[in-house]
Parts: sequence; C-alpha cells; structure tokens
Amino acid sequence: MPTLSFEGESHAEIVQKVRRWLASVDGQVDQDITTADAVAQGAELTKDALRVIAAAAPGPVAQSDVVKALTAMGYQATDATRDAVLSGLDALETATDGGLVKKVSGAGSKAVYEMNSAVARQLFRSVTGR
Repeated sequence: MPTLSFEGESHAEIVQKVRRWLASVDGQVDQDITTADAVAQGAELTKDALRVIAAAAPGPVAQSDVVKALTAMGYQATDATRDAVLSGLDALETATDGGLVKKVSGAGSKAVYEMNSAVARQLFRSVTGR
C-alpha cells in the first residue's frame, strides 16, 4: 500500500509542506505567487537543504553540538535574510513613494508588490539579454 509522510519541526512547517504537495498534485505549482511567498518558499527550501545536509552526516557528527549549532545558525540566517528582503521591499516602496515598486495588497508576510512597468521591462532586458 502506498504511503506518504511529511517531516517537520513544527505543526506550521508540516502544514506548509502538505499544502505545497497538494498544490503540486492539483497542478497549481506553476501559478503566480506573490513576492513575499516566493521569498518565504526560498527560505524554506534553504532550511530543507540544511536539514538534508545535517541528516546526511555520519551519526556521531550529525549529533554533535557543532553541527546542531551550525544548523541553527543557518536557520537564523535564513529567517533574517527573508525578513530583510521583505523589509527592503517595504523600504524601497516607501523611499520611492511607489515609483519603483508599490505594495499592491496584503498584510504582513502576504504582501504583494507591483513594479513600475518601465523598470520591469529594463530589468527583464538586462536579465534575458533581449
């Protein structure tokens, strides 16, 4: 009989993984996501990578205080980076009075940003070379 399991350090983390899996099953993975969600998903992906790396270490190494401390530091750095990126978007919107990016909707970590179309076109050209 097929089984499916999810691992996480908190209930919220498990719920997030279940939702991500359900979205992939429903074919919703390619849907547009908000900037804040993309940043948060990137942070969770980094944390997942840290967990995989820590778990791949041999038993005594994986259980050492050094590996545990480095993994915790990685989590903290990831969370701090996520928060800094979201705060940076807020600050950029405030500093440019919505001229460069503008918060369109949302509260807290669910904020959505809209980029000035001229800036977006220039950024697209610089990234794609078109």
